[in-house]
Amino acid sequence: MMELLARGEQDNQQWTRTLPRDATVVVGRDAGSWSVPWEPWISRQHVELRLEDDHVHVRCLSEARNPILFRGEKSLSFSMQADDCFVIGRTVFTLTSGTASDDSARSDDEPLMRSFSISREELQQVPFRDAPHRLDVLGHLSKIIFSITDESELFVQTANLLLEGIRKANVIAIVKVNRIVSSDLQILHAEYRVATGGEFQPSRRLSREAILRLNRSLVHIWNTQQHEKRTEPEMFTLRGDFDWAFCTPLRGEACDGLGIYVAGRLTEGSPDTILIPGQSNELSEDVKFAELVATIVSALREMQALQHRQSVLSHFFSPSVLRILSTADPETALAPRETEVTVLFCDLRGFSRKVESSSDSLSSILDRVSEALGVMSTCILNHKGAIADFLGDCAIGFWGWPLLQKDDVQQACAAALDIQSAFEKFAKQKDHPLFGFEVGVGIGTGRAVAGKIGSRDQAKVTVFGPVVNLASRLEGLTRLLRVPILLDEATAKVVAETLPGTKARCRPLARIKPYGLDSSLIVSELLQPSTETSLLTDQHLAHYKSALAAFLEGRWGDAYLQLHNVPPEDRGKDLLLSFILNHNHTPPPGWDGVIVMQSKS
Repeated sequence: MMELLARGEQDNQQWTRTLPRDATVVVGRDAGSWSVPWEPWISRQHVELRLEDDHVHVRCLSEARNPILFRGEKSLSFSMQADDCFVIGRTVFTLTSGTASDDSARSDDEPLMRSFSISREELQQVPFRDAPHRLDVLGHLSKIIFSITDESELFVQTANLLLEGIRKANVIAIVKVNRIVSSDLQILHAEYRVATGGEFQPSRRLSREAILRLNRSLVHIWNTQQHEKRTEPEMFTLRGDFDWAFCTPLRGEACDGLGIYVAGRLTEGSPDTILIPGQSNELSEDVKFAELVATIVSALREMQALQHRQSVLSHFFSPSVLRILSTADPETALAPRETEVTVLFCDLRGFSRKVESSSDSLSSILDRVSEALGVMSTCILNHKGAIADFLGDCAIGFWGWPLLQKDDVQQACAAALDIQSAFEKFAKQKDHPLFGFEVGVGIGTGRAVAGKIGSRDQAKVTVFGPVVNLASRLEGLTRLLRVPILLDEATAKVVAETLPGTKARCRPLARIKPYGLDSSLIVSELLQPSTETSLLTDQHLAHYKSALAAFLEGRWGDAYLQLHNVPPEDRGKDLLLSFILNHNHTPPPGWDGVIVMQSKS
């Protein structure tokens, strides 16, 4: 036999009905013997139930105007088993097997347990009779906020504060319920006023209803005379000398499943009057105090969670991006998706040789590499980029995700130029960790998938796609072409069209087919703005442009002459010169202007 127990906020708002097998019943405000007249949030015909075997299939009717909550979530249809329950408004509907019916629903005997759900609005009407003491205790919260070092310490301090503020409580516990496993109830910390004679076991029913189903304070009061007659009082409460208990949920994402559990003995009043709304009494004041503490502790945990999230994200995103992410749902904002990105690879040159020559002091080399990666990541983040990964002595940054912005390419190029300037400056300072280090930077623009991948506990932000491999190859080519920064065609086009010479300059170097790739491309060098001390003037770049055009067309004599108008110290022209000399100034048969690279770097 399966029964449905409906229980409202007040003791007289409840009934128990036997479910007919293989038949459908409708529950609502106007549903005959299945009516719930006390619930203002229930529709006339709200929910349909059908018992089949040991399951009850539940379906929300189309005319229902308010949601059904099942296991803490809004549901239109679901299946229940014994001891499962759902909530409509402030009424809890519990499915029982009938063989162990709820003693609190009996009408022929005084109830063993009375249940009261208390709203914040009702608690606001309850004055504190011992306000100075309560306020003094709450004043200690500031010490908790500034002294806690971890979650465990927060729970210890909170339980101690509550025990001090609720004088009649025998035990205070911080509990956690499991949304999936109904029998799972953890005691994260418990404080006792006096030693208990037995094992402390909070009521699972009370905790789950308060934290998951109602999300509000719930009180259970046991009739002491009936308690003494019963042989199984632990059905509703905990083992120990208690005749009341209440649970107040901690609210917010950072407090999911957490609650404050308080239990003790009545010293005044009776179960019939102890929680009349608006009446000043011992227990209602204690619930109000617990709600105040729960609100403050919940806010503190939410703030800590936000700070932790911001701290983690600050390793990947710039402050400007973080400000935007903080206003959006992080799971949605960080979800991987295909988009247009600009990818930057930055690698230390000569690092392997330094490791080999300093094998007896690897820790100092590691410190220097950490310093180098720090410079790279700072420049990337300062220009609104995201950090994708660190591969040994290489940093990978990208733009275009989680936010696609109009100046992504320009920001990536500005970051590369800043990296180059920083390393050129520090490489000349003998006492600096980056003394003697050089870098190569490759930048490519194209479609890719970017986002957060991994598990809930461990994940990273990364980017996938051909453009990532292209940027890596460009970084490797900086060694062969002997220039610090190389761009692909898409990036170079944006630089040429949008960045004035006062911010950056771009020089097409050659048409190259990188090793391992199927197609060729024009690779370009990104240069610092022209100054009085620049090796290459704008006139030098014009000569090189003419030389490249002649080289591509097979007019190698003209190309050779134009290249000699570029300063000999410029290493960027070496590729064309060496290629012309190696082929004795004569283009090979079928010349298409492409230089095929025989290695990655």
